[in-house]
Amino acid sequence: MGRIATFAWIATYCTIIGVATPLWAQAAPAASACGYLAGLPDKAAPSGPLFLPSYPTVESGPLHGAAYLYDNAVAAIALVGCGERDKAYRIGSAILWAIDNDRSWHDGRLRNAYAAGVVASGSAKLPGWWDNAQNKWLEDRYQVGSDVGNIAWAMLALLSIDDVNTGAGFRDGAARLGAWIAQWADTRGTGGFTGGTFGHEPTPQVRTWKSTEHNTDLAAAFGLLAMRTGEAHWRDKSTVAEYFVNTMWNPGCACFAAGTAEDGVTHNPILALDAQIWPLTALHGAAGKFASAMTTAEQRMSVGGGFSYGEDRDGVWTEGTGQMALLMKLLGKTERAESLIAVIESQRSPDGGFYATTVRALPTGFVLDTDPTKPRNYFRLSHLGAASWAALAECGFNPFTMTKELP
Repeated sequence: MGRIATFAWIATYCTIIGVATPLWAQAAPAASACGYLAGLPDKAAPSGPLFLPSYPTVESGPLHGAAYLYDNAVAAIALVGCGERDKAYRIGSAILWAIDNDRSWHDGRLRNAYAAGVVASGSAKLPGWWDNAQNKWLEDRYQVGSDVGNIAWAMLALLSIDDVNTGAGFRDGAARLGAWIAQWADTRGTGGFTGGTFGHEPTPQVRTWKSTEHNTDLAAAFGLLAMRTGEAHWRDKSTVAEYFVNTMWNPGCACFAAGTAEDGVTHNPILALDAQIWPLTALHGAAGKFASAMTTAEQRMSVGGGFSYGEDRDGVWTEGTGQMALLMKLLGKTERAESLIAVIESQRSPDGGFYATTVRALPTGFVLDTDPTKPRNYFRLSHLGAASWAALAECGFNPFTMTKELP
């Protein structure tokens, strides 16, 4: 896990922070990616619904104790793929609990981030930090917002846990999230869904841009929900999202545009790795129809044996490299997948997890929503999202289909 200067969704958001871990720090992996991920819930607490911290080694600032919804959703799906359904259930239960226990909203939405830890009574805790200069508690405006792409991943997570043994609760929760997202269907340009909201209640900003990633997520989530419920209107929404993604294809560069600008029509030309990979992994027939997107990624975004986020190629983006490794494995290109997994394994952090990137700060080509004067970067920090995609690649589990196959 939307693009352009004010786009609000990359797999996780980082504000500018200091990095205490030296670049040379490495540790021999103590467990497989699945093994590392499976150990996190019990390490956090022996029982109960919980959110896992996205950046477990950060000790202060906006990322400390922040459990990004996207990271936790991908972690839950990866745990299912790793055969750890009971541990995925704990994260899914926290997601389900948060729908009903927001401090302000009671309309089926989720926030982009929550406070890490076991959920308890009262409203769902949101992340924040004490600012000494201002002498007050602060909250990040992105973290308290609601991106439809992140909520689509929450839908996928709930549906990954949904089975005959869990009753209808997780499936019903996914449907409630889908109903909230449905209001963001757009009639401009080639349709699709806009980005959601940014900022605090009671009147957060409405995002009018549209994201190729978001709509890919929604096509998969709505499609899976249609299969689970047998309700045709979810399939209709999936079709709307998929059509938008298809129209983002640019034959001239053999790539997907990242989405649209705020006008809902103008294509955002920034080349982003996940906007190339996810449609091929999530949409029926796309891996064949748009196969040249993989060639474009190899030619314009490969670096250090893996892949960068964009064309700058300043360093390896671990999460995106995992996404490509998974796609290669699903396509039967085992040798290429294993070479990418080896690059991912080289990015083990001392806590046994995975660094988000090989360099101190990896640019994305976008700027922060909270401060447009600053670039949006990934940092060399142990990252739950990177570990989750490493696990998905390791076990060859497709988070868009909940199978070991392409759709």
